[in-house]
Amino acid sequence: MSSSTFDTPTAHLDDISGDYTIDPSHSRLGFVARHAMVTKVRGEFRDYSGTAHIDAADPSKSSVTVTIGAGSVSTGSADRDGHLVSPDFFDAETYPELTFVSTSVERDGDEWSITGDLTIKGTAKPVTIVFEQTGSAQDPFGNVRVGFEGDVTVSRKDWGLTWNAALETGGVLVSEKVKLEFDISAIRNA
Repeated sequence: MSSSTFDTPTAHLDDISGDYTIDPSHSRLGFVARHAMVTKVRGEFRDYSGTAHIDAADPSKSSVTVTIGAGSVSTGSADRDGHLVSPDFFDAETYPELTFVSTSVERDGDEWSITGDLTIKGTAKPVTIVFEQTGSAQDPFGNVRVGFEGDVTVSRKDWGLTWNAALETGGVLVSEKVKLEFDISAIRNA
């Protein structure tokens, strides 16, 4: 993160160990896909919850669980969002939730590698997301917060999200690869 773009993040805690709950009002679970082989389309999920146990001394004892409402996908286009929740993509009526459950956690300085099972449409596949710890703070309301940013690029076909349409000029309408983006603010449980 460039300090010329934003204020420098704070590092209030030397030891961020503890149990945390994701604060959805200050977090973002997003994705980027290429559309028509020309431009990027961004979207996000608006309904999700998650918890984390952070053990700074022994990161392997850390864990993360996130549940996402498949029907909460938002890309700024009602037609596109309707298509994404249809059986062509997330099939939100049959599979109302996407989940991520960690299976291992490793740490190297401010980088945390979290491997877990991402389940979409009833199919679980392992993914490893590298997060940068972006800071810790005590907010004006007495909450202890930690911040993490991370991303991973996946093939949507691994989860059976195979719908596409050919372009007359070659290529396809929706890229197979999708970048998942995470900006997480979590509050330490009292």
